[in-house]
Amino acid sequence: MKTPIAFVIFKRSDTTQKVFDSIRQAKPSKLLVIADGPRSDYPNEAKKCAETRAIIDQVDWDCEVLTNYSEVNLGCAKRVATGLDWAFDLAEEAIVLEDDCVPHPTFFQFCEELLEYYRNDQRVMAIAAKNVQFGRRRTDYSYYFSRYNHCWGWASWRRAWQHFDFDMTLWPEAKSKNILLDILGDQRAASYWTRIFQSTYEGGNNSWAYRWMLSCWLQNGLSILPSHNLVSNLGFGADATNTITSSKNSHYANMVTEKMAFPLRHPPYITRNRCADDFEQNTLFNPTLTNRAKAKLSRILKNSF
Repeated sequence: MKTPIAFVIFKRSDTTQKVFDSIRQAKPSKLLVIADGPRSDYPNEAKKCAETRAIIDQVDWDCEVLTNYSEVNLGCAKRVATGLDWAFDLAEEAIVLEDDCVPHPTFFQFCEELLEYYRNDQRVMAIAAKNVQFGRRRTDYSYYFSRYNHCWGWASWRRAWQHFDFDMTLWPEAKSKNILLDILGDQRAASYWTRIFQSTYEGGNNSWAYRWMLSCWLQNGLSILPSHNLVSNLGFGADATNTITSSKNSHYANMVTEKMAFPLRHPPYITRNRCADDFEQNTLFNPTLTNRAKAKLSRILKNSF
């Protein structure tokens, strides 16, 4: 595979090994490895980080391996952001995988073909593996367009990542002018994301992904989401850094993946799927369902696995 893969790792050798095994099947010609350093107040974390980094020594195919390892802990937001800055300085486009997201084998071809197909289309900012429609077919094509850019396995271009703004310098103006309402077209969604972005801006959470979401929205960018799910997140649980321990039984943990069919069927139009986005906003991000509707949704999600 010609497209470089940027692989973000930390301390979880068990999940890192599983993601690495999927990368080994794809055999990229270039592997860009980003790793954070251990936290000084966590016993044995230095040992866990070293064991995880050692997995990269298992590369046994023709591959240029470049590493960007921090010896101190930068935290999730800063480490991923600076690591991807480094990766996109080296590569015009890349597939990005974190150490707990195992993609279906067809994800790599899906990304590689679409990276080429939309290489010069400024409207498209990212390609994702994640689909959380739980069996609802939102399109007759291989993928649809969304305002959401999920980070459980994704791909993008340098031309898109150049808009990433870690410091969120445009947020105060966007907030004061309620630009999110113009972008989202829904006051409830705008209010929800205003709270999220304000908290991020004030340092209330350690998320690079929220910063990336805002950066894309302020460019009126779209993401490509597959017609069905192509990734399984193994990272929920007690040893998780960024998923909540109590969420280990979440419907979004260990989701079933499905093979992508080729040749891809490209939509003849580029417009976001509002029905899919509204479902996602009201279930994944900001549920306001009645108890009866919640029970029905729970049954639907349970029967999807």
